[in-house]
This record gives sequence, C-alpha cells and structure tokens, in this order.
Amino acid sequence: MGTGQAGEALKLLEEWRQAADRHLTPTKRSLVVTWASFGATFGTVRVITHGIRGGWLPWGNISAGGKHLHHYNIGIAALATVGLVAVRGDRQAVGHPAVAAVYGMGAALISDEFALLLDLQDVYWAKQGRVSVDVSIGLLAGLGVYLTAAPFWHEVVRTTRRHLARG
Repeated sequence: MGTGQAGEALKLLEEWRQAADRHLTPTKRSLVVTWASFGATFGTVRVITHGIRGGWLPWGNISAGGKHLHHYNIGIAALATVGLVAVRGDRQAVGHPAVAAVYGMGAALISDEFALLLDLQDVYWAKQGRVSVDVSIGLLAGLGVYLTAAPFWHEVVRTTRRHLARG
C-alpha cells in the first residue's frame, strides 16, 4: 500500500469513527463491537481448527502437561476477566470497546465448543458437534436482530410492562 493509499485509508477510518460518534450511543457501540468480535472470532476459530485438523497450518493444538486445552477454556477466562471488570465497576472500563471485544471473543470461543460442554464429550468433529455451529449462528442472528432494531425492542418491553402493570 502506497503512502497516498495509506493516507486515504486513515481518512476513511476517521470518517467511520465520526459517523459512529454521531449515530451510536456508548451502549450501541459496545453491542456492535461485541457482535463484530463474536463473528470474527467464531469464523477465525473455525478456520484455525480446520487448518489444524487438515494439517495445512504449521501449528497444532494447545496442550499443557499433556492435556489438550480446548478454546472454550480461553473463552471462560476472557468472560471471567470481563466479569471482574463489571463487578469492579470501573466506569472507564465498563462499556469500553476493548471490554466489549473481549466479551464477544470469549462468548464465541465458548459457543464454538458448546456441544462439547453440553455432552461433556469431545464431539467437535462428530455430527453432534454441529450443535456448536448452530448455537453460534443463532447467537449471531439473535444479536443482529436486536442490534438492528434495538429502539423497537425497547419500546416493546416498555409497552408490555405498562400493559402487564394495568393487569
């Protein structure tokens, strides 16, 4: 990429940032970052696991003490870290895009191995392992539906609460 192209790319990124500042509340920004990091992590993990299994990547599975470490372990650690940030209540960290990204990544790493956690058996490559893919795609779709129509869903909740309160 030439210097002119790099400058244009930086200008474009700045325009995107300005558009995000105009149109996204901090909560919406966190949700978008979570959604994007979930999707990117899920897709990347699927490629990496297929590459390891197919032998076309130069590395193998992660092990410690002769035990295979599944990527859901990393996901649990990521969610525990995000939970600690939330419990601690550091206002600068809560809602920070980096925290949202780690949350999305952790959730993707766990949901990709959901079938393993559900059956407590390593079924990643078995037919039952398809459950993980289905759960992950369902989560992506559900979060996408929420993000694209959040004001609508909030109004539905408010209206429903008012209706139920009148009982």
